Amino acid sequence: MVLAAFGLWMAVLTVVYYLAPLSWRLGVWTALSVSGAAAVLVGIQLNRPRLTGAWLWFFAGLVFYAASDLSFNLTLPGGPARPPLTLSDDILLLIGVVLIAVALFKFTRAAEPRPDRPALIDAFVLVLGTGLLAWVLTVEARFAQPHVGVITGVLLIAYPVFDIIVLGMVARLVTAVRLSPAVILLALGIVGYVVADALFRIGRIDDQWLVRTPLDLGYIALYALWGAAALVPSMRGIGERRLARPREATVLRLVILGISALIPPAILLYETIGLGTVRHGVVIAISSLVMFLLVIARLVNLANRLREQIGRERGLRTVTTALVSAADDEGIADALDDGIRDVLEPGTTYHFLLMTQGADAKAMGRHLGALPKSSIEAVRRLGEPTLLESGELPRSIAAALGAHRPDGHGAGSDKLTLALPLTVGESGKEDTTVGVMLVAADERPLSAAQDRLAVLASQAALAIDRVTLSEQLRKRTSEEYFRALVHNAADVILIIDSEDRIAYASPSARAMFGEVDLVGTMLLDHGDPAERERAERVFRRIQDRPVGSVEPDNWGTTDWTLRRPDGTAAQVEISVRDLRADPTVRGLVFTLRDVTDKRRLERELTHRANHDALTGLANRTLFAERMQKAVEAHRGVVGVLFIDLDDFKVVNDTLGHASGDQVLKAVGWRISSALRPHDTAARLGGDEFAVLIDDAGEPGDVEDAADRIIRALRQPYSIGGDLISCSASIGIGTTADASDGSELLRQADLALYVAKGAGKSQWRRYQPELHTTIVERLELRAELDRAIHDGGLLLEYQPIVRLDDGHAVGFEALLRWNHPTRGRLTPDAFIDVAEESGLIVPIGEWVLRTAIAAAATWRKGQAYGAPYVAVNVSARQFRTPGFVRLVKRELAASKLPPSCLMLEITESLLLRDDDQVWDDLAEVRRLGVRVAIDDFGTGYSSLSYLRHVPLDVLKIDRLFTGTVTTSTQQRALVDGIVRLAHTLGLEVVAEGIETTDERELLRRIGCPYGQGFLFSRPMPLPDALRWLRRTELAA
Repeated sequence: MVLAAFGLWMAVLTVVYYLAPLSWRLGVWTALSVSGAAAVLVGIQLNRPRLTGAWLWFFAGLVFYAASDLSFNLTLPGGPARPPLTLSDDILLLIGVVLIAVALFKFTRAAEPRPDRPALIDAFVLVLGTGLLAWVLTVEARFAQPHVGVITGVLLIAYPVFDIIVLGMVARLVTAVRLSPAVILLALGIVGYVVADALFRIGRIDDQWLVRTPLDLGYIALYALWGAAALVPSMRGIGERRLARPREATVLRLVILGISALIPPAILLYETIGLGTVRHGVVIAISSLVMFLLVIARLVNLANRLREQIGRERGLRTVTTALVSAADDEGIADALDDGIRDVLEPGTTYHFLLMTQGADAKAMGRHLGALPKSSIEAVRRLGEPTLLESGELPRSIAAALGAHRPDGHGAGSDKLTLALPLTVGESGKEDTTVGVMLVAADERPLSAAQDRLAVLASQAALAIDRVTLSEQLRKRTSEEYFRALVHNAADVILIIDSEDRIAYASPSARAMFGEVDLVGTMLLDHGDPAERERAERVFRRIQDRPVGSVEPDNWGTTDWTLRRPDGTAAQVEISVRDLRADPTVRGLVFTLRDVTDKRRLERELTHRANHDALTGLANRTLFAERMQKAVEAHRGVVGVLFIDLDDFKVVNDTLGHASGDQVLKAVGWRISSALRPHDTAARLGGDEFAVLIDDAGEPGDVEDAADRIIRALRQPYSIGGDLISCSASIGIGTTADASDGSELLRQADLALYVAKGAGKSQWRRYQPELHTTIVERLELRAELDRAIHDGGLLLEYQPIVRLDDGHAVGFEALLRWNHPTRGRLTPDAFIDVAEESGLIVPIGEWVLRTAIAAAATWRKGQAYGAPYVAVNVSARQFRTPGFVRLVKRELAASKLPPSCLMLEITESLLLRDDDQVWDDLAEVRRLGVRVAIDDFGTGYSSLSYLRHVPLDVLKIDRLFTGTVTTSTQQRALVDGIVRLAHTLGLEVVAEGIETTDERELLRRIGCPYGQGFLFSRPMPLPDALRWLRRTELAA
């Protein structure tokens, strides 16, 4: 209404201006100019534009225009004004032009902050051409008049210059802002004014001052159209930022530029041909030179843009290939990121976000975000690439794009965001909008790259559509695939309704449940009755959860036992998923897997992992675990028994490993039978067993258990028709003396050590006072080991003589140990330790080697009749594989005849009916080495082995010879031994002869040889050699 009233008012005033008497001219014209300015002010109040300041500059310019017109009308011939006011209209008009130019500049700058270099060059070309034309037609002609002063000359130049500038700024505004009614009205008003003013200036060359001519319509259009521009609502949009597209070289633009460039040569041609002389040669030359430079600059700019465009097009093709190969939205986003980097000007800082319907709505990634369905309509309304400010974006998106929000939130510079809708097919339909691509950067690179970004967006839309279609196809294929899996899977899938009844059962259920129709039955009715209560609790817990709850399904898996109609049972593993909120399921989904064989195998493997395969007893791992639990439970006294079988190796060596295994099984059964039901028997390995006594009343109860085991194991074993004796030694440790499991094991081990040292078939419980003795024994073992390697052992030699004449027939090699703190030790102090630790074998090898070397030494000076050397050999050393080869090797190494060596063995070696031992003895004797029984009469002496075992010498222990002169019974016993030896063809050597009476009595009995302190104490090798030479000289 306001706009229509204004238009009608201005039309009426125009008609009145042309039809009313001339005396009305001043008043009507003033009304026209004031009405235009007032309309601008009213428009500002009504429309509230964003750039109110620019419109106020515009209003001020119109006010000065109106004042200039008023001043001009007053100074016209016949007007009321006087000559001093002649220049006032020019000054006021120029001020108005400046204010209008400021307003136009603010409009353009707000819409397009950064200058367009090609557009500026084109504008300079246009200004230069039209300026030259204005100079030639108006300015220069006026300067030629004689009455033109300085001020007049300045004004003559200023008017056309300002007109051209204003015209150029209007043209720039039209290209910079969105074309709207307000912009069109402003442009038409400026064009009308400039044309009228130019014609007016030309008219004033001849001092023509005509009024109320058609020329005045140009000035009237200025006020009317500019006032109307301020009144239309679209005036609010002037100055809003728009995406400034690069100016293309259109035909019209080229024509205008061409005409502008041809103005200098056209004027030159006209003056040359038409006037016969060139009046403006200097101006034309200067204009042509500047025009040429502008054209060159424009061509360079075009070449650079072409080069950049070729490079970006090449990158665009690469990105298109990457988009085609992208498999998901994330791959598309990565490809677009590379493409945007190539499309934008080098060094441009940008942020990019791809928002699609298929992205995860919970997370907004580095370049990927979710497009809510509620935003699809807004994206579709954009229709084309649109420039947005940060304030127009949601806060989360503005933050992701690094934009600065007007409310102070977010970070980053004041950048603009280009929104590019991603559509496929026909634009504008909802189902064709697949997302939006947002690129935030400075306006200039966005403007330059907008077309290529639009191409990227279209390619991205196609890629997203392709990925979506592929995903749908994959889902459809997956549905068919999983349907086939369900129908052919061994696992059973059941859907349970709200009444706990089976609503669906997969085909594999028949193999698990048997021939029964499951649909409509209660799942709990098919389970083991013993597990029904537990199963009902699980059902209730699941059913009580609200439908559609966001709580996770943390039910895990559980094992149930199913009962088939034929009475057989199956153990199944069940997992549950709550899909009651799923409209396609509406129930609980149970997945059942038959794990009967798996659980049986697991139990079997667990038993094997924790039990000994031979005896079925607990192994070391299970024993340690139970012991630790018992100690930590603090229930009464906890006892640990370490059991070691005595001489079990003899059973294995003589009867074989098969019989040994039978013995171990029997031992395990007897140990278990001697225990309480909750006690634990274990086999630790080899012939080592252990027992855990839990919750004993006192340490004596643990000792009673050990006593029962000793008695049980003492009984012979019937293995393969043979009776075998195999006792055991037991060490006991209890929590009465130990605070933790490791200490308990250590004490039982030490107690076993003591028990074995005390003899066979014994048990000992750890006592604190035994600790020192045990530690000393262990230290002795370690020191003996070091002595073997460090040379701490030595041999002494005691002569064996003929009792008739005292002639030395041999030497017995006796082992000694130079202990660093205890002094010289005899074998009695350390031989038991050597036997237990196995060090007796390396000690025996060293003794044999050293003794043979010594015999070879004294044989060098007495080749015939030289004494032999007697070496003690332990039973363990003799049974060591390769002992006979060792004897052969040492004899050969020292070149000692076998007859010069005698091996002394103990009776314990012959107690077992061991064919291998007897074969080795026979082999030794075949070499020529003699064999003697040492300490005869002190052990388990048996006349049978004297008859069957290959022997040469029998040595009577000093226990008999020491009392032979004082006890008739002992004398008779020694006499019987000597007679028996002679009967069996054995030589006799009496040990321990210390007096002459003992020597004479033994000689009379018939004992031919003897040794003892009477003849000599044991001596080192040098002393033995001197003694030997001395006795030979005495003889």
